[in-house]
Amino acid sequence: VTHLITVSCTGMAAPGLDIMLIKALQLSPETPRTSVNFMGCYALFHALKMADAICNSTPHAKVLLVSVELCTLHFNQTQTTDLIAANLLFGDGASACIISSDQPKIPYLKLSSFYSLIIPKGNADMAWHIHEEGFLMTLSAYIPQLIEEGIGPILESALAKQGVKKENIQHWAFHPGGRKIVDNIAKALDNNANLSASYEVLREVGNLSSATLLFVLKKIVERENYRSDQPVFSAGFGPGLTVETCLFNV
Repeated sequence: VTHLITVSCTGMAAPGLDIMLIKALQLSPETPRTSVNFMGCYALFHALKMADAICNSTPHAKVLLVSVELCTLHFNQTQTTDLIAANLLFGDGASACIISSDQPKIPYLKLSSFYSLIIPKGNADMAWHIHEEGFLMTLSAYIPQLIEEGIGPILESALAKQGVKKENIQHWAFHPGGRKIVDNIAKALDNNANLSASYEVLREVGNLSSATLLFVLKKIVERENYRSDQPVFSAGFGPGLTVETCLFNV
């Protein structure tokens, strides 16, 4: 491991996860490290962008990316619809991957391009604020509708930048923010996209904030018919309302 990137928006402390990992993994104390904090469910995309930049500028770089989310630390008993929904939806989890400038001998994903968009219309519908009672989350029931309205044009813009057509995407990896969100994405894609990986992760572990996406990508890479030259499109959503996308294997 030549570089370390950690991701979290929950249970943060100082010294933080990065130093804990360097000690636990016995990495060199000179290991360059950075942390992506408090960005929510889409934070992993920013970490992947940073890792991609490192690998493109550093020969033989091997970046360890670790996401840890301890959502239950922030549960509280305030009886509001948003907080009850958050307590039901979010769980604890961790995921990790290696991003390298060297090609591995096992099935892998190749980072190709990124696309980001902020939808100001949803600024107040998904939020995470520090309050005297702890961290208070806002999760409006309007979010699935916003995503349904916006995912079509966003998808077209992201694919157009890379010169790839929607019908050429062979695997879809959407962050499973909730059942309605995944359902509305499927609807926006005319139910022609295979979103089974997102549904399976949502059913098995729920929404683990930034740690979730690697669970979805792992299911895709482990499919019997997966090859490292098949286009994979991934997207996640978070406060802002922010939409982040990544295209693999193109």
